[in-house]
Amino acid sequence: MFALLSDATRLHVLWLLAQAESDVGSLAEQCTASRTAVSQHLAKLRLAGLVETRREGRHIYYRLSDGHLRRLVMEALSHADHRVSGKAPHD
Repeated sequence: MFALLSDATRLHVLWLLAQAESDVGSLAEQCTASRTAVSQHLAKLRLAGLVETRREGRHIYYRLSDGHLRRLVMEALSHADHRVSGKAPHD
């Protein structure tokens, strides 16, 4: 799982999905990555069981598989923010 989180685009996609479910086009726009690249990242995340899909007509929406992953992503990004900004760590 941590290897999947090591890619900046995948981490960005997971962070966006921690906010709300979304489709490939919207994720690609927000990540400033191509639809193809985002689609490939989502395929890897789906294969690993980190994201799930929901079909609505011709659109497929992605969401995080569970709250544990949401908290893990948010904590990882919070930790990185503290390291970069120099904020004091906390428990």
